[in-house]
Amino acid sequence: MTNLDWIALSIVVACLFVSAFFSASETALTGASRASMLRLSKQGNREASVVSSLFAMRERMIGALLLGNNIANIGASALATGIFTAWFGEVGVLYATGLMTVLVVIFAEVLPKTIAINAPDRVSLLVARPMKLMVYLLGPLLAVVEAIVRLLMRMLGVKIGHNQPLLSPTERLRGAVDLLHHEGNVEKQDRDMFGGLLDLRELQVSDVMVHRTEMVMINADLPPEDLVREVLATEYTRIPLWRDKPENIIGVLHAKDLLRAIRASEGDTAKIDVSTIALPPWFVPEMRSVSEQLKAFRRRKTHFALVVDEYGEVEGMVTLEDILEEIVGDISDEHDVVVAGVRAQPDGSVVVDGSVPIRDLNRAMDWHLPDEEATTIAGLVIHEARSIPERGQSFTFHGFRFRVLRRERNRITALRIVAVPREAETEEKKPKRAGTAF
Repeated sequence: MTNLDWIALSIVVACLFVSAFFSASETALTGASRASMLRLSKQGNREASVVSSLFAMRERMIGALLLGNNIANIGASALATGIFTAWFGEVGVLYATGLMTVLVVIFAEVLPKTIAINAPDRVSLLVARPMKLMVYLLGPLLAVVEAIVRLLMRMLGVKIGHNQPLLSPTERLRGAVDLLHHEGNVEKQDRDMFGGLLDLRELQVSDVMVHRTEMVMINADLPPEDLVREVLATEYTRIPLWRDKPENIIGVLHAKDLLRAIRASEGDTAKIDVSTIALPPWFVPEMRSVSEQLKAFRRRKTHFALVVDEYGEVEGMVTLEDILEEIVGDISDEHDVVVAGVRAQPDGSVVVDGSVPIRDLNRAMDWHLPDEEATTIAGLVIHEARSIPERGQSFTFHGFRFRVLRRERNRITALRIVAVPREAETEEKKPKRAGTAF
């Protein structure tokens, strides 16, 4: 072997290393998390700032990666072919092709890309500055290549710059958190809290309010002694007051204001006039988004509002705690009467109170029952059955079998839910959806 042969072989090896660098950079920079880089750059990591700048010129970066990789591979193959031809004659072309194919695939493609895909963020930080330099060095050539590519795309009728994502940014965030949860990096509670925060803009006040049938209200015309006794009997601090009829709410009594009035009257409850210490009621529309209602609570510095429908009739009430529970789950204090309403059974079934919201059940059991058409689990069953079912009737839909355990008048008060295979659901006859007694 002559000195020229050694030089040529050295150049071939160098080209393979360059090709490996571009292959690893391509995999790392296309697989790196933009969110992680943005976070690191805000923390002062200069390499992360370089990676973010490369993301900003994504088209130019990909062009530099492909151009550098192909130049290295073609250069290595050409030199190797020349060397082997000089050694073995015309058959050297076959030897060079076989050897270079193995070397390029293993050492310049598979190996560096496997290393990069296992730690894309770390590798991105390592290759950031060299890649930024390569983008600038290859800039003039890349500009020519980009012009040719854009011309060809226009000739083919492909619109440039019309990249419509399949999912909204909110759904992409939700998907990222779900993926991290499945990988074990995010706990279920944290995932649920993040999902609840994202849901606030999509939910309406009617989805989180306490319905009027479950509200605790007091007649303002009761004798003061009886009224104080009623207030002390409840576990709530803010209580709506009505006059003449429950729909006519005249104010909201705060327990602290009542205590101050009792102290001011030196314990003589007969002297207390609750209408003078009650706060004026605040009415909000049921179709307002929960995120807007949260802003309104903060703006007014109050925690309680009454919800009305389009006709001005009271439908229920909503508190700041109701909204916070959509994010963090149920909040209970030492005076709450905690009735979870969801009881898992030893046989794998779940007994659920009919008034349990679908969203709470989904969060507790990690299910995905739809909540677009109904708020409570009883409402979902009625919506699917298209009737008010009797006790003992069962229905199968959305991958679960629902059996009515209790019904009071027109309300379903208890259900037993069992997960069933999808195959079993599809085999259910349509008449069964109308109810079948066990």
